[in-house]
Amino acid sequence: MESGRLTAFSDGVMAIIITIMVLELRPPHEPTLEGLAAVAPIFLSYVLSFIYVAIYWNNHHHMMFTVRHVNGAILWANMNLLFWLSLLPFTTAWMGETGAAKWPTVVYGASLLGPAIAYYVLQTIIIRAHGPDHVLKRAIGGDWKGRASPLFYLTGIGLAFVQPWMGLVLFVAVALIWLIPDGRIERALTEK
Repeated sequence: MESGRLTAFSDGVMAIIITIMVLELRPPHEPTLEGLAAVAPIFLSYVLSFIYVAIYWNNHHHMMFTVRHVNGAILWANMNLLFWLSLLPFTTAWMGETGAAKWPTVVYGASLLGPAIAYYVLQTIIIRAHGPDHVLKRAIGGDWKGRASPLFYLTGIGLAFVQPWMGLVLFVAVALIWLIPDGRIERALTEK
């Protein structure tokens, strides 16, 4: 099987995830700046989660461009990634509506850790299916961002138990690290 159907399905699921998150946004009841400020935590949690989904979509798109054929392991690993991403609307809403209280922030961190691990697993399975000289293997190299991100999430989850805002700072930091487009796959494809 070629990767086109898998990519199209994944694109659709990620679009639905973003749609669900935006539908959770409700305008303030009062026509004042104070009313707008009251919904700021909900909006900011949406922005952070939107950025995360966009980062995953972008990197998934690049990764799938290297895939020549899809097998059952790749399909299931991709579904695992989509499962974890599909939890973001729930955890985003809970964290936003509680003003980033301890448990919602901890659970939000776990919902960021899940896709990070799932993405690594998908990447590993793709490389195994295509061989050690596959362009993806060459492109990711040491993958410092991919290895550091779960450590940041785990640290952020731990800090959220003490002070939720400290955990959020690490979650934002990981998003900022990944916000700069990763050109490794594009470079590796042009170097073939």
